[in-house]
Amino acid sequence: MAQQSRRKFLKTTALGSATVALGASGCSTKEPTSKNAMDHMIVVLFENRSFDNILGHLYQAGEVPQFEGVIGKNLSNPVPSWAQHPAPGGRVYYGVSPSMNCPSSDPGEEYPHTNTQMFNTIDEQNKFKMGKNIVAPWNVPKSADAVPNMQGFVTDYISNFTADHLRQPTLKEYSEIMTGFTPEQIPVITGLAKGFSCFDHWYSEVPSQTFPNRSFWTAGTSSGFVVNSPADNFLMNNKAETIFNRLSEKGKTWKIYVGQPDPLSFTALVSMPVLRKYFATNIVPFSEFEKDCANGTLPNFAFVEPPLVNGHADYHPSAGMAMIAGKDLPLDPPSSTLSGEAYLSKIYNAYKAMGTKQKGSNVLNTTLLVGWDEPGGTYDHVPPPRVPAPEAGAPKGQCDFDFTLSGYRTPAVLVSPWIPEKSVFTEEFRHTSLIATLRKVWDLGKPFTQRDASARTLETCFTLQKPRDPSTWPNIVARPAPAYVAPDPNNLDTSYSELAQAMVPAIVTFARKEGFAVPSMPKDPKAKITGAQALNIAKEFANEMFPLLASK
Repeated sequence: MAQQSRRKFLKTTALGSATVALGASGCSTKEPTSKNAMDHMIVVLFENRSFDNILGHLYQAGEVPQFEGVIGKNLSNPVPSWAQHPAPGGRVYYGVSPSMNCPSSDPGEEYPHTNTQMFNTIDEQNKFKMGKNIVAPWNVPKSADAVPNMQGFVTDYISNFTADHLRQPTLKEYSEIMTGFTPEQIPVITGLAKGFSCFDHWYSEVPSQTFPNRSFWTAGTSSGFVVNSPADNFLMNNKAETIFNRLSEKGKTWKIYVGQPDPLSFTALVSMPVLRKYFATNIVPFSEFEKDCANGTLPNFAFVEPPLVNGHADYHPSAGMAMIAGKDLPLDPPSSTLSGEAYLSKIYNAYKAMGTKQKGSNVLNTTLLVGWDEPGGTYDHVPPPRVPAPEAGAPKGQCDFDFTLSGYRTPAVLVSPWIPEKSVFTEEFRHTSLIATLRKVWDLGKPFTQRDASARTLETCFTLQKPRDPSTWPNIVARPAPAYVAPDPNNLDTSYSELAQAMVPAIVTFARKEGFAVPSMPKDPKAKITGAQALNIAKEFANEMFPLLASK
């Protein structure tokens, strides 16, 4: 279909939930059409990968009309003059990931690291430093109007690697940051992207890390917070209304399904001041997702959280060296990429098996959106755009950031029987497109912030007149992933994930303030918490706060 005709067609088929007669189950009482495609919405958010890293090799030149990938572009980054192991010609060119644990040293992901990656700027006092040791002016370019050139990924990777490993990386080691996976390496996410659709200009909301970006996914803001730490910023002070609150207010149903064996939900903790009242009712294990799919009992909004700590089935780059300088902790086996693929295949297969005739939720009235929270320092070649700040006239936030620069691209895949295979949506979408879409199609009221008020919505993606039968959909098979083996608590020092390391101190602070009974918590507020203690503290806290996730 010609682009002009297609746009005209999309305008005439825009989804309007006000025109759909809904039964008690939330499903249309009439024969489903594409207008019912989002009666139910499944969203799963993975961790720390850029678009180029996951989907950049998806299509060869000419295979689809438009696609902003990496093939045929001769992409590269310069090697800084202070690198001990220079590259021929002074540049590293983009290639294919040499292993499933690549990059094998976790890239920097906080705001100052992202500045270096996007602008190739690094303050002398911040060289060979990481995270909380980096100081103002946070590697920000001198000109406020500077346009990201996406030329600093090698610079930042070498600097961050040196802080992690207490030595500079070899050429082979730092070249890993300039690589991405092929479809053969990650057949699940690429199979879904080719079998249905992907967005090649989907942007994260904050040029930084997990907690602020996950907050934007569900609240359209991060309350001015830019980095994960201190995590009690989120546990105690992130009071922004979330999509979950709005859904409850408007009579819509929702659940957060947490990947087992994780005992707590980071999605809920990031917005704890406004979601705490739902912890004992709406936060459930992933096994319930599979049952709800099979029984046609999915809520209107099903938010799936992969295991972010135990099992690490979230696609996150290797994190074993990111905790303690010079020490490699046993965090990464099994590969988080292979495990993420296996987890995604479970979600897709449960969705596909609902079929078209099941009462309640089924594939004709349910859409699956697969996203990532942030690129996590992995390479992408497309500079992010300027964006409106969430709140007009608000003062600058943490790290003196004014929230007018978007984070860069992350992968996003939309699965529905109403979407043709090999669809590529090339216009700008972003994390807050989810909130904007649900507000529109479910009549949920006013914008949360300026960010979701300006975001493009998803209803025009469903272009087929007749749905594709699930029997014709791709048969997605994940590559084998090693089984997760829980660490021996007696053999732990501080070996828990970056997310856990950020969250546990906040849990301790909150538990003390609220008087929670957490037996493993040391009585001395200044006492050092070991890995074994952290594991027990998190478990005891989680069992108290998230009873439906508690281990039996």
